[in-house]
Amino acid sequence: MESKLIKRFGLFTAIAMVIGIVIGSGVFFKAEKILKLTGGSLPTGIFAWAIGGAIMIVCAYAFAILATRYEKVNGLVDYAEASIGPIYGYFVGWFMATIYYPAMTSVLAWASARYFSVLMGWDITGGNCLVLAGFFMVAIYAINALSPTLAGRFQVSTTAIKLIPLILMALVGTIVGFSSGMTVENFTTKVGVATAEHPLLSAVVASAFAYEGWIIATSINAELKDAKKNLPRALVLGTMVVAAIYILYSIGLSGGVTNEELMKSGEAGAKLAFSTVFGKFAGTGLMVLVVISCLGTLNGLMLGCTRGFYSLAARDMGPYPKMFRQVDPVTNMPSNSATIGLLVTSAWLVYFYGANLTEPWFGKFSFDSSELPIVTIYALYLPILAMMMVKEKDLSPFKRFVAPILAMIGSLFMVFAAIYAFKMTVVYYLIVFAVIMLLGAIPLYLKKK
Repeated sequence: MESKLIKRFGLFTAIAMVIGIVIGSGVFFKAEKILKLTGGSLPTGIFAWAIGGAIMIVCAYAFAILATRYEKVNGLVDYAEASIGPIYGYFVGWFMATIYYPAMTSVLAWASARYFSVLMGWDITGGNCLVLAGFFMVAIYAINALSPTLAGRFQVSTTAIKLIPLILMALVGTIVGFSSGMTVENFTTKVGVATAEHPLLSAVVASAFAYEGWIIATSINAELKDAKKNLPRALVLGTMVVAAIYILYSIGLSGGVTNEELMKSGEAGAKLAFSTVFGKFAGTGLMVLVVISCLGTLNGLMLGCTRGFYSLAARDMGPYPKMFRQVDPVTNMPSNSATIGLLVTSAWLVYFYGANLTEPWFGKFSFDSSELPIVTIYALYLPILAMMMVKEKDLSPFKRFVAPILAMIGSLFMVFAAIYAFKMTVVYYLIVFAVIMLLGAIPLYLKKK
């Protein structure tokens, strides 16, 4: 007898899940980058956070509608499969397994290492930080491989922890900053020349990393009470809360340190801001929570990495499906999929270091792997949203047309922003993307033969 998932989650729980899934490490290290891109213009940076948040909200609402149509659908791969077909679903899955998850995971390993190094007073540049990032990545992998239960508990505990430094800095930092006049000074003073040719567009693209993850929250629809009403509400309200927290955190950060100091010192500037607002001891304690938050997000992404090839193999697709769908009977872990996932992630970590943290190793093929893969996700949304308007004929006009059109506009804005911001770099990224996609086509070709 086939069992069904129990409708156990209410609206409040669903909102909390959305917030917990989306908020990670991105806001901590992207706040400084956005400030650099805009030349220290805090209003432009805040506007970029707002645009990125608005795009997330409209996309989340559109996919929430789609999720309520397919209660068994779980993840972007299945949405692609349901709307367009198994081939498109496969290539989305291949992209997730070989580019998206490993690239994002490698960046999170680096972010965790950087903030840990700041906390310990160590050098945050050079190979030392890379080695530490590799250690964190392997350690989190080991926890997932040897004890998935422990990994799950770690994920739950870090979800609550990650909100503490953000909310405290947003509230207390804003009050302190307005009282001292530093926030007003940061809002009205531009430090220097923007590092990007198109500051606002570049900043919006940079914000996308911090806003990523909301699509995962659609997976709870089958367990959500009154999902048709509560899932769209949860996704919209949850993403609105996230956007508000990010904007207020950026304002709060300006209450503890000048734009110039934050731009110059990066992660060390963030530590200084926490220490200024809360005192040295409390500031250090909150930085510990930032590190834990980064490691928690790394843990969640590693979960995706270890199961990327398994998700393809479970559909009898991809390379060596029989091998990659094997599950360890003791740990209940897809061991072969996990191993290849770790190897691919390690390769992306080396790439991220060589392309972004030192003199570029890859020449014109050096791009920010924390941003362009996320922009690719928005491009992949477009056919799904278009087919939503074609197929879902019994929806109301607003849900069938207005919601997906707004989401398509937001997705197109993100794509064009990346094109204008990065120009030829996008072309070189697309060459790398095309090569990896062609490699993914080989198993399909061999299977048809």
